Amino acid sequence: MKSVPCKCITFPIAAVLAVLLLSACAKKSKDQTLRLATAANMQFAMKALAADFEARTGIVSDLVISSSGKLTAQIKEGAPYDVFVSADMAYPQAVYEAGFAIDKPKIYAFGKLVLWSYKADKTPVLSTLITDSVQHIALANPQTAPYGSAAVSVLKRSGIYEQVEPKLVYGESIAQTNQFITSGAAEMGFTALAVVKSEAQNAQGKYLLLDESLYEPIAQAAVVIKREKGNTEAARAFYTYLFSPEAQKILKDFGYSVDE
Repeated sequence: MKSVPCKCITFPIAAVLAVLLLSACAKKSKDQTLRLATAANMQFAMKALAADFEARTGIVSDLVISSSGKLTAQIKEGAPYDVFVSADMAYPQAVYEAGFAIDKPKIYAFGKLVLWSYKADKTPVLSTLITDSVQHIALANPQTAPYGSAAVSVLKRSGIYEQVEPKLVYGESIAQTNQFITSGAAEMGFTALAVVKSEAQNAQGKYLLLDESLYEPIAQAAVVIKREKGNTEAARAFYTYLFSPEAQKILKDFGYSVDE
């Protein structure tokens, strides 16, 4: 399926640094640390982004990793996050409509889904899922994790969902799903391309990049959270950085589709 172009506004890093002129000169402290609510598929990419952002601005970021749905619920309950980096558009849109975001969400990248196996004797192919050699198939909870919803779509559009439904094992997020796969608890599972391309995984196991016509585009969006005592200027700067050519290159290196 042809990728939907990412409609993002790019900014030169010089603009980010200008915004942060005062903040970057300040001493690092716990109060100045940004809290980034991050969808689990972005775990490794976000570590790279946060490190690059810190190197450029001196601002430290703490990552809170979970499913987009759970992070949304936490934000609505008053969790002290500064930026929400979601795995889809719907959850940050819900945050905005509930009055917890400063501006409407913007798409920063499009994610890609893979079928992954850590088992040396298992080649990740959809047709293999219906065989007796696969008893457990891991995927993120489709109710709270967009990649889990995409996995269900793949199974249904491939016509094998009913056959494999009894084998499905649900993780709370992509992070827990990955644990099921890497531990061998599930012979195969669905995860993000960004995960298997990460340095942490170091190309371990085997994966199949799934046909994008089997699921809706995973348009990933972000918002700055509205907080009375938050680091609003630094949060806006990170948000701006996320759409910069430098950050978009990092995302592309992790396998995300970005606006060229």
